[in-house]
Amino acid sequence: MLKIISIAALALAVSSCASVENIVNAPDKVQPTPKTMAAINAEKGLVTMPSPHSVQDTADKLVAIIESKGMKVFARVDHQKNAQGVDLTLRPTQVIMFGNPKAGTPLMNCEQSVAIDLPQKILISADADKKVWLSYNNPAYLKDRHNIKGCDTQLGNIAKALDGISKAAIAQ
Repeated sequence: MLKIISIAALALAVSSCASVENIVNAPDKVQPTPKTMAAINAEKGLVTMPSPHSVQDTADKLVAIIESKGMKVFARVDHQKNAQGVDLTLRPTQVIMFGNPKAGTPLMNCEQSVAIDLPQKILISADADKKVWLSYNNPAYLKDRHNIKGCDTQLGNIAKALDGISKAAIAQ
């Protein structure tokens, strides 16, 4: 009897995973939902958004916005250019490293290991279809990764700042 109940519970759990749209459109065949770049990256702890600009233009806008907000750009890494320097190819890929000690220091005081993920980094890259993406570590991911406790306000402020500068960099 327990085996039958377990099998029935498993069948119910599996069937509840199918989306209503898939059941309505093809009741005899459940189609997998294709994942978007943003959904895939969310699973990796990244916030990802599309940019209508080139990698270069998005990165240029981002650097200007960061500096206008009083933050410091510590480095701009052009991975494509570095690859070309050793006779390799890579799609356009740049990483902007930046920060503000007023935001990072309190976070490190909560959990010093978060320093491995600071300064903040934003990746701007082009995929195989030449679509440009902007990505950064989700502060909630950093909270979990480093078991940060008692810094929700700081993490919230960082999340708001990252969202604001990212959206400004990809704006038309």
